[in-house]
Amino acid sequence: MAFLLGFLIAFAIGVTGVGAGTVTAPLLILALGLPPEVAVGTALLFGFLVKVPAGAVYLLRGQVAPWPLLRLLLGGVPGVVLGSLLLAHLKGAKDLVLLLVGLTVVFSAGLGLWRSLKGSFRGEERPGLLPPAAFGIGLEVGFSSAGAGALGTLLLLYATRLSPQKVVGTDLLFGLVLALVGGGVHLYFGQVEEGLLLALASGGVLGALTGALLATRLPREPLRVALLLWLLFIGGQLVYRGVAHG
Repeated sequence: MAFLLGFLIAFAIGVTGVGAGTVTAPLLILALGLPPEVAVGTALLFGFLVKVPAGAVYLLRGQVAPWPLLRLLLGGVPGVVLGSLLLAHLKGAKDLVLLLVGLTVVFSAGLGLWRSLKGSFRGEERPGLLPPAAFGIGLEVGFSSAGAGALGTLLLLYATRLSPQKVVGTDLLFGLVLALVGGGVHLYFGQVEEGLLLALASGGVLGALTGALLATRLPREPLRVALLLWLLFIGGQLVYRGVAHG
């Protein structure tokens, strides 16, 4: 089950570009019944592992902007540490965590859907905005594992004049570092299911390769919109559970 789940998640990421954190944690909670804090910690490290090959490709192609990335990490790393610590101390309040994770998934999926339907835009150079905004993104990622993809991309589009390729590459590296740091904090607190992570990652490698191979043959945008709509439903289910049991 975990191998298949890892394959499907990584395949969806490879074809649609929707972030691993937004997809993985809700499925681990709803499909496998993991506690929210363990689902988030496991999702962060899974996201790190499946994104490493893509991150290396963007880095080798020179499609990562060093200074914007540094500014993002300046705010994002303290944010993800604080968010992870916050979740570690709230793990007794399961319904509250379910509610907050669900709201984050709904927000991230809604934002991605809005961007898909509206199209991209080019922003202005606002380097001073990157660290404080990235702190908020890091806080959200540490708490829910979701948001680095949708929110990081939107921030770079708004606050820089980077090319689309560099926006994707820079945001991917930003998300990789946040996932590693946040996942490390969760691992320290025993909030990672290591055996499950190994099974997910095994399926994820195969899924990522398959998704990458089929990405040019499948209609990317319709699939992306369909996945985002499905994530709105999944996030809504988490919100309902948090409210109904609270």
